[in-house]
Amino acid sequence: MSDSPSPATAHQWSSRALHWLHRMHQRGLGHLPPDITVDVRDPDDCYKPLGEIALAASLVLRDGVAGSADTGMAHDLLGSCWRQLNDGGLLYERQLRHTLLTDPLELYAHFARAGYRHRPLDELLGASSTLRAWRAAELVPNRRLGVANARRIVGLPPQSDWSGLVAATWLAATPEPWAIDWSTAYDVTHTVFHLTDWGARPEAVPRPMREYLRTWLPVWVDVWLEVGQWDLVGELLTVDCCIGEPVCEPTAWERLAAVQHPDGLTPRDADPVDADPARAYEDHAHTAVVTVVAGTVLLSRTLGTTPVAA
Repeated sequence: MSDSPSPATAHQWSSRALHWLHRMHQRGLGHLPPDITVDVRDPDDCYKPLGEIALAASLVLRDGVAGSADTGMAHDLLGSCWRQLNDGGLLYERQLRHTLLTDPLELYAHFARAGYRHRPLDELLGASSTLRAWRAAELVPNRRLGVANARRIVGLPPQSDWSGLVAATWLAATPEPWAIDWSTAYDVTHTVFHLTDWGARPEAVPRPMREYLRTWLPVWVDVWLEVGQWDLVGELLTVDCCIGEPVCEPTAWERLAAVQHPDGLTPRDADPVDADPARAYEDHAHTAVVTVVAGTVLLSRTLGTTPVAA
């Protein structure tokens, strides 16, 4: 077991990223276009990034390890994102029109975690999720875990065979570690995030998976540090905190903190950052979210606080 990273390093790194997200958001970057409809043409372009900001903000509020200024910014971000979704109305209309979609539920969970509710959406999700067609929607295994966790957060009746959902993932097979690739590494991280509800339920990771991760996470982190994939390294380090006491070396966290720009931008990789603020935000907002989440989960683990799991 390695020494835990410095709480001061984690706090400063995460706080700077949160400040950067908040500042860019106040400038109008990352907002939904004013003419958006429930038929979002490319969810990954504007709809999903808004949900990622909401996720980071909701975890800052849930874990309660941030200072008053950061807590206030998290409230501001979450409230702004909710208003852009018409106080949940956009999610409701999208779910109503597109029965088989699960993304309204997945996005709604970030707000429900912090107490934002839309009663008609609650009722609609309750009805939709009983449909055989909805439960049979074809999703990749880690995404199925994400839907199951969202159901739990929102408070829908449990219908998920968690053991079966976990068994279907790449991670559950404890594969040859050298076979992992960039995309699969992200799948691994999200399997852990959804299974543990972002660190609140570390005991939910089956022992063989936990031991496999504790053996190979340091190796994978070294590999992607070497090639400068900072975003993925941040996600892998978050996994390290979600499954118990961290095993990765503190130097990995320090290297990520070292590549952060003075204004709080954390680059996603070793490529140059575009000088245009809008393009820089588009390219690196996800890494800022990862930084906020990673620092928050690490601080919660280091300080011995226990987040309230759904």
